[in-house]
Amino acid sequence: MLRNNRELWLALIAILAITLAYGLVTNARQSIPAAGSLFGHAIGGAGFVLMLMTETLYTLRKRSRNARWGRMSSWLRFHIFTGIVGPYMVLLHTSWKFNGLAGVLMLFTVVIVASGFFGRYIYTAIPRTVDGAEITASELEFQAQEAASELSQWAAAQPEAARLVSGQLAALTEGTGSGTGLIFERVFMDWRYHWQWQQVRRSLPEEVRPQAAQLEKLQMRRRELERQLASLAAARQALGLWHSVHMPIGMALFTLGFIHIAAVLYFATALK
Repeated sequence: MLRNNRELWLALIAILAITLAYGLVTNARQSIPAAGSLFGHAIGGAGFVLMLMTETLYTLRKRSRNARWGRMSSWLRFHIFTGIVGPYMVLLHTSWKFNGLAGVLMLFTVVIVASGFFGRYIYTAIPRTVDGAEITASELEFQAQEAASELSQWAAAQPEAARLVSGQLAALTEGTGSGTGLIFERVFMDWRYHWQWQQVRRSLPEEVRPQAAQLEKLQMRRRELERQLASLAAARQALGLWHSVHMPIGMALFTLGFIHIAAVLYFATALK
């Protein structure tokens, strides 16, 4: 779940399209669109609506355990997509002026987006089903045992390849430690382990490399399961701590956002 980064790529495409439209408007007017212009209000309003959807829809779906309107994973992807695109549109709405309440609001927006990326990273450390439900420790242990069994079956079916590879496996540096370190260092550990596997495969005879590729997949799957099991409690604790910080920031952001909108509407009416 959330391993292919699809929502991030879609958000990037949307940002590029919005940037192109913003550039065309800027070029046509020969100036940056003002926040109070029709285009400025439109892009700011649309961005705020997306941010409001980010704050509410996924939470509502998550609390509706019996609801059948879409998978949790799909709603989470939508949550991440709107949480990136919405703030970017609000940023363009500012006309690159960050004075007063608008500046404070933009600061909170930057903080909440950065916090969202951090939360996504922690979230992906917790193994889940396709529908977003957390996998329990006992289920992880069972899957790890199955992975170890598959490795044993592979070694029995490929004795010659197993003999050649077994000597190379001792040179691999697996992730050590437990808890928090396994959460925040996993990207670096995965990259290092994958690179070391490439060195092992290159050192093997050509005819053994296909079997070594199969072993690599099995070995990495077993390693991932064991790491998830070792860091599960710490990941849940880190995610809970993140929620306790992220949610108040989000509430403050939307409080300021509604104050800003009310002030704009009031002064726009009062000046007429």
